[in-house]
Amino acid sequence: MAKKTAKKSQAPKKAAKKKSKPAPSSAPTYPRHSSEAALRIPKAILDQNAGKPSSDAQAAEFLNLKSAKGPFAVEISSGIKYGFLNRPSTGTLEVTELAKQILRPKSSNDIANGYQQAVLNAPTISDVYMHYRGENLPDRQFFDNALEDTFKIPRDKLSEFKDVFTQCLTVAKLSEQHDGRVRILHSAASDEEVSLDGDERIEKIGKGAGVKSTDTCFVMMPFGAPIGKYYDSVYKPAIEKAGLTPMRADDEIFGAGKIMDQIWLGINNAKILVAELTGKNPNVFYELGLAHALQKPVVLVSSNEDDVPFDLRHIRVIYYDCSDPFWGQKLMAKVAENILSALKNPEEAMFEPLSQDVT
Repeated sequence: MAKKTAKKSQAPKKAAKKKSKPAPSSAPTYPRHSSEAALRIPKAILDQNAGKPSSDAQAAEFLNLKSAKGPFAVEISSGIKYGFLNRPSTGTLEVTELAKQILRPKSSNDIANGYQQAVLNAPTISDVYMHYRGENLPDRQFFDNALEDTFKIPRDKLSEFKDVFTQCLTVAKLSEQHDGRVRILHSAASDEEVSLDGDERIEKIGKGAGVKSTDTCFVMMPFGAPIGKYYDSVYKPAIEKAGLTPMRADDEIFGAGKIMDQIWLGINNAKILVAELTGKNPNVFYELGLAHALQKPVVLVSSNEDDVPFDLRHIRVIYYDCSDPFWGQKLMAKVAENILSALKNPEEAMFEPLSQDVT
């Protein structure tokens, strides 16, 4: 008999592992087009349909496009986010009064004011603008980190966002160059928004700041006029608006005793501090050095950039202009916001020297 050949048992083949693809980043909330580019569709509807509501397909035809989907749909979304387009019904587009203000201005201020309102309307762009208004934009590394960590912009979208943001602020005349840095300017619309919705905005920013009724904010500033008077008119109400107790070295709350003991006590016990750098006052700089040595977050304020030490310019600094008739109100609101922002993100307001190995 022929021997049967024993078949070798074969181990079942393992299914090949599929390479996991990186999860795609979520769709951006900000407009993907600059405010100027997002006016292309509203302009076409105004020019070719007398501004009457149009379907998406009609609007695409006005621009000699074959499809209202894909990139065109993204462009529609940008127009809606800026407030240039409305949807009175599904699949229908309507040009807004804001778009008409820019495209068919009736005064010299209509265009700039319209673009400024568009910045405030746009999701995320408005948040970043309001966060940095009255300040210089930080260096690239710090700006990128803030955009990703604070404003939740995916890293692969940072370049696109910064391009759109820069173009929007430029056409709205909300930025200018200051010694090689970009200064974000106040706008009448943004100041009005803060004035009307100030408490709501402070409450929004303050979420997660962990402010307690016993927390203090120590103010480092000259005592003499005119700057010394800003304590009662600006800094004290701003700190109280943020929910903290304001203090400074000459305040009666410290009682009798050596002035340096009072200063040390105030700085050491404070949850956060404010430093008025205008005039390069040596006492203020000394106190600021103590605060930084204790790794305390400090909100920096100055009326000009020359009074801010070069090695502190990478930290957020609030700049104000006393020639502006509303400078006090603007500064008060901005200081309150930056105090709460610094409590939530202390790295934005702390001086961190390079670590050195001690041998």
